Amino acid sequence: MGREVLVTGGSGGIGFAIAQAFADSGDAVTITGRDHDRLQAAGERIGSRVAVVDAGDPEDIASLPGLFPDGIDVIVNNAGGFVGSAATATSSVLDHQRHWLATLKTNLLGAVLTVISLEEKLRRGGSVVSIGSIGAEYAANAYSTAKAGLAAWNAGVSERLGARDITANIVSPGFIDGTDLFGGRMSDDRRARLVDRTHVKRAGRPADVAALVTFLASEQARHITGQTLHLNGGAHTTR
Repeated sequence: MGREVLVTGGSGGIGFAIAQAFADSGDAVTITGRDHDRLQAAGERIGSRVAVVDAGDPEDIASLPGLFPDGIDVIVNNAGGFVGSAATATSSVLDHQRHWLATLKTNLLGAVLTVISLEEKLRRGGSVVSIGSIGAEYAANAYSTAKAGLAAWNAGVSERLGARDITANIVSPGFIDGTDLFGGRMSDDRRARLVDRTHVKRAGRPADVAALVTFLASEQARHITGQTLHLNGGAHTTR
């Protein structure tokens, strides 16, 4: 029998690719998101269970343990993205505050609360994988700051859960084609610049992220934990 896997934000893009990869391996997958119809369609395509859960709503997140009465093996914190329109130089301090708080709530606090809510349900030998961003390395905006916070939080989660042989890692993608992250607002020029930054001269694909996430949750990766793994075609290098 396969593992119990949760993929938040699993109705499209990277999240859907991750959920499909786990389902193809025989795991029992649950995907969450805010749009019931979109979730339902995605769940039917891959044979997964669906649950309407807003990653920015603590009350929704508190309902997650009820979905896994017998325990859970893998948590993938994928839900997130740009929240509304960013405040500008002429926006008020209150506008900036609202934007930052909403973004941090969805991209950082949602993952934190998801793990807290399910921590006692995680089985020994399980995994937590959270989706970060290349922006955490250099961009001075709310989304990128939230993703940087996610990586810092992960280090502590890895230490706390490690005693139960549970791993915790971050996958930090660069530019990935085929997602809704930019809301259709990316120009051809910007896309070309992002691709040109890579060493391999191509955009990443959701399947690239899914392959790394499923590896990190596999038996072959049991000694990898507390890490941020960069997946960007060389657009950001580490030493």
